[in-house]
Amino acid sequence: MNWSVSLANLKTRAWQRMLSGRRLDLLNPSPMDIEIEDIAHGLSFVARWNGQTFGKFPYSVAEHSVFVEKLFYKINPKIDTKWRLAALLHDAPEYVIGDMISPVKSSVGKGYGEMDERLTAAIHQKFGLPSKIPDVIKKQIKRADTASAWLEAVQIAGFSEKEANTLFGKPILSDLKNLTLSPHEPTQVKNQFLKLFNELMEQI
Repeated sequence: MNWSVSLANLKTRAWQRMLSGRRLDLLNPSPMDIEIEDIAHGLSFVARWNGQTFGKFPYSVAEHSVFVEKLFYKINPKIDTKWRLAALLHDAPEYVIGDMISPVKSSVGKGYGEMDERLTAAIHQKFGLPSKIPDVIKKQIKRADTASAWLEAVQIAGFSEKEANTLFGKPILSDLKNLTLSPHEPTQVKNQFLKLFNELMEQI
């Protein structure tokens, strides 16, 4: 067999094979190739803060997502269930593109953001959400997301409250009253994510 094929002649692979068997094209993602089990599994093994957190296990994007949904619902107790689903899935593209910390995102340019937007649109289409979330809803999800980031920074990532206030803004403390974080084992988190997803889908 001739192995002297020029690498320049090989087509660059832009898809990833999922454990479900799906092949997801990262440049042109199809909702047909998106499975919630792949999302839950991937997010459960993606560490926030580049893994620089205290605890026996990393604090995963899946655990963060479950926390953000619960915080979003706490802040907006009368909200339509579909927006709770949007909150749960707010970081879903990271199951294939990873969780880049903000300094890295600003360094790599707009390519990461564009890929994130394409994946978000496909994921939303798959699960019956609009490609673009209304600004008023995005603002409330962002409030919960930022409050979660502040709490993570202070409780498990080694930041002082002063540092967290500078980076994320001082949260509305009533949002975070009596809330504590403790990273859990990935498989347990995956099951929590899937359980919440299924509960929300049944209510929509």
